Parts: sequence; structure tokens; C-alpha cells
Amino acid sequence: MIPWLYQWLPIIFGCHGLDSRSFHYKGRRFPLCARCTGELAGMVLCLVSFPFVRVDVVWSLVLLLPLVADGGLQALTSYESGNGRRFVTGLLFGYALVNLFFQSTAATFQYGLSLGERLTAF
Repeated sequence: MIPWLYQWLPIIFGCHGLDSRSFHYKGRRFPLCARCTGELAGMVLCLVSFPFVRVDVVWSLVLLLPLVADGGLQALTSYESGNGRRFVTGLLFGYALVNLFFQSTAATFQYGLSLGERLTAF
């Protein structure tokens, strides 16, 4: 399974996988860079916690901003963030992204139910 992860995770995430921007464990590089590792961790965290904790849509949009700001600063200036900051911004982004997906899916489902109830009322 490990070779599959190293082959497909970077493709799925669109990750550059640079050695200097990746975590290492026992001398082996993670299949994703620190930021993408954080995104994956945030996605999994949201999958596990969504049935119990709901984050408002506005807060989810706010949680997207640190990654955008950090990545944008790195792209436009000579600023270089560390792997810890990359991981945290990725974690927030991944959590918010999945939360927004679930929230929009739930809202669409509720809208469909209300529309169906109105159509059957005739």
C-alpha cells in the first residue's frame, strides 16, 4: 500500500513533494509536502468530527484565508514559511474545505426536500 500512496497522493493533491518542504519519519520522506499533509489531516479531522461539531460557513471561509495568505506571500515575495506553519495552514484549509462541502450538500438536500414537499402539496 505504501508505494500506492507515494504514487497517487501527490497526483490527487497536486503536490510538488519537495524534499525540503516535506516531513520525514525515520529518514523517509512523507508522500506529501507539509502543507498537503496538513490538508489531508484537516480533511480526515472534519470527516470524523462533522457529525458532532458544525462550523459555521462564515468561519469556514475565514479558515481558508491563512493558507491563501501564506501561499500568496511565498509566491509573491521572498518570504519563506516553515513546515510547521505550512502544516497548520493546510490543516485549517482542509478542515474548512470539507466542512463547506458537507454544509453545501446538506443545504442542497434540505432545499430538495422542501421543494419536494411543496410539489406534493398540490
